[in-house]
Amino acid sequence: MDIDPRRLRVLHEVARRGGVMRAAEALHLTPSAVSQQLAQLEREVGLALIDRSQRSVSLTPAGRVLAGYAERVEEELLEARRELTRFTERLAGPVHIAAFPTVITHVLVPAMRELAVRHPKITPIIHEIYGQPALQELRMGAVDVLITEQDMGLPALSQPSLSTRLLYVDEYRIVLPPDWPDPPRAFADLTEVPWVAGEPSQATGQALERLAGLHGFEPRRVHVITEFGPTLALVAAGHGVAIVPALALLDVPEGEVRVSGLRDVGARRLDAVTRVSRTRSGEPDPVQAVVIGAIEEATAALATPLSGRLRTPEPLDS
Repeated sequence: MDIDPRRLRVLHEVARRGGVMRAAEALHLTPSAVSQQLAQLEREVGLALIDRSQRSVSLTPAGRVLAGYAERVEEELLEARRELTRFTERLAGPVHIAAFPTVITHVLVPAMRELAVRHPKITPIIHEIYGQPALQELRMGAVDVLITEQDMGLPALSQPSLSTRLLYVDEYRIVLPPDWPDPPRAFADLTEVPWVAGEPSQATGQALERLAGLHGFEPRRVHVITEFGPTLALVAAGHGVAIVPALALLDVPEGEVRVSGLRDVGARRLDAVTRVSRTRSGEPDPVQAVVIGAIEEATAALATPLSGRLRTPEPLDS
């Protein structure tokens, strides 16, 4: 029995992703090519690996057994890559990073600039994806490093198969239109104001819910917006107040919105999340480790540009 390991990878992707279409997308193949590879693998082993009696593609018992071995082959190849990297001391290859716009602009772009100088053979590949879809891509191996955001009032992401590393604590600010006639001087003043709110699943949406519960008011959510660009544009145009992280203020010209002096709004945490290595050494991929190091350096450098944007014209009571 002669089994082509390239076809094992196809079976592995079908098993991980639950179908031919998704496996084809991950492997950058056509569904027809994936089906042909599976059919050839079945001829090589002399057994049916795919149950085609149902509408959705599923593996036969023999297919599940072989898919388990295929996963181990993938892990062994990863271990081999890690060991060879130590011998050669050359870091190379693609690293897929999932993140959201503010992090892409102000963290990943500077990190990529440094990586290009220090490790030109490493190729960061950025995906603008976040939330549960990004976590799913990380678990399935389509993404290597995931940057997440979460309100600091909630527990950090903790799953046995994932490793979470704190990158940055991004303080919140309440922003309001520059010509607002009576800016809030205490949280009690936020009871009647219109809000440009984040989605409930977003860190800023979680922060607004936390503040409302803490200070006993029901926020009047006039607009619910996902991205900080439109949020700040609506605030600048006088359509409400909003909670934004300090990082988002770097995207708006000075004076376009007013930064409230209200303190104790909280912060969001930015984390780098990777899969826990299941290889013999248990150590992280050295290429991913270098990329995460560059991301950490880029987040540490944020303190200087943000310090000016967080100054408020006058101290306000909280």
